[in-house]
Amino acid sequence: MQRWRGLTDLPGDWGRCVVTIGLFDGVHRGHQALIAETVRTARKRGLPSVVLTFDPHPSEVVRPGSHPALLTTLARKADLVEGLGVDVFAVLPFTPELSRLGPDEFVHEVLVDALHAATVIVGENFTFGHKAAGDVQTLRRLGKRFGFTVHGASLEGRTVGEDTDNGEITYSSTYVRSCIDAGDVAAAAEALGRPHRLEGIVVRGEGRGHDLGYPTANLSLPRYAAVPADGVYSCWFVRGGEDGERLPAAVSVGTNPTFSGRERTVEAFVLDVDADFYGQQVALDFVARLRGQIRFDTPEELAEGIADDVSRTRATLGL
Repeated sequence: MQRWRGLTDLPGDWGRCVVTIGLFDGVHRGHQALIAETVRTARKRGLPSVVLTFDPHPSEVVRPGSHPALLTTLARKADLVEGLGVDVFAVLPFTPELSRLGPDEFVHEVLVDALHAATVIVGENFTFGHKAAGDVQTLRRLGKRFGFTVHGASLEGRTVGEDTDNGEITYSSTYVRSCIDAGDVAAAAEALGRPHRLEGIVVRGEGRGHDLGYPTANLSLPRYAAVPADGVYSCWFVRGGEDGERLPAAVSVGTNPTFSGRERTVEAFVLDVDADFYGQQVALDFVARLRGQIRFDTPEELAEGIADDVSRTRATLGL
């Protein structure tokens, strides 16, 4: 898969293509269906498939300070998209100038002049252009003018445990964020099609876990990372990249109230491994929430609580 930053240096022989557009944060099941349709259509027409996304998040440019929590880093998003068989992952820098383009200008400059789109596939709730003035109908109208077809696809799907009349929800990044914010990592995983992942670098902590017999790897996370609600979780601790070593871990998210902590941290006790992970880039795949955050009266009671967390982690990970 080719990875582009901007559209100024496209290959000289670039022809027509099939494009899908969106933020694709999380690359959830709805996104996966949309991208899969893009790939199928492109292959049927003998054209390259392009996923067009934006960085930074448009809300941070249009409304500074309103940046939502991010479900995936840009690099992780690209990796997930590549796994779906896409030919090109194109990142369009979202600038104040881009935000001021009207729907007609965006289509002409980006989809027609730069990408030479033959077909554009978007979610049925897709909006674009200055102040989100354009929608799927706008895109269809412009497609007729500029010579490309448009398909607005549904992002609906069945989610286990969703309490609705027909069991159908519209998959959205907002829905996944709400699950993570509530600590419901199982529901988030159902919508994502895989566990929610946090990526970070292991840094030095206070060392209290080591004193209790449960040394932890403390993660420094990217800005805006979508961190689950305070509590203890069973996770897979992944190091060495996507296909790297996966180790079971009991993970604490919170302020460590037993020691009157104030800073919110993410700490992983990796089971059955005596290793120092300091300085390593690692990931946590959240499988289940074991309990909420608890203030223990003594360090000894905390150690007993951690022992129970470890036992339950083994159970939920099938160890």
